Amino acid sequence: MIVTSDELREQAAQIVLELGFGRGELLLDLAEASPERTFVGVEIRRARVEKVAKRAEKRGIANLLLLHAPAEFALERVLPEACVDECWINCPDPWPKKRHWRRRLIQAPFVALLARAIAKDGLLHIATDHPGYRDWIAEVMAAQTAFVSLHPTPWSESPPARRETAYEAEWRAEGRTLSYFDYRRAP
Repeated sequence: MIVTSDELREQAAQIVLELGFGRGELLLDLAEASPERTFVGVEIRRARVEKVAKRAEKRGIANLLLLHAPAEFALERVLPEACVDECWINCPDPWPKKRHWRRRLIQAPFVALLARAIAKDGLLHIATDHPGYRDWIAEVMAAQTAFVSLHPTPWSESPPARRETAYEAEWRAEGRTLSYFDYRRAP
């Protein structure tokens, strides 16, 4: 189904966005649990989009739109301003080598795109399993003014009240510590 930005705005009073949904289990469960909301999943890997689309169809989930595109493209060119009520970014690639850090998703220009798309009082959730990227995210988010942390410290290591993704389960089994960032869009 092809949807314009205006139709997307009319169709959804409460868009929930997941950027880089991977295997899609969290996105599918959230959409199934809240049929009154519209869910938009953005993934750069086409095969993942196709697999999640098939799973959504099998489960009869009708409130889900999937987009095969880079997250930046979706935020800048597809989603209308202030249309997102809640955004999830779970364990984006940490690009651990210093020469690749410029490829990391969480950077000041990207946070500005998030601020444009997320409505006033909207929520932003970010998770990472990489200590270096955790510190990077904390630094980037501390330097911006569009979002206010919901934690007394920059991040929490307590799992959120949501389904654990398959990747999170794998990483916990390997003994990795996950870090969770939660923000509210400032007025």
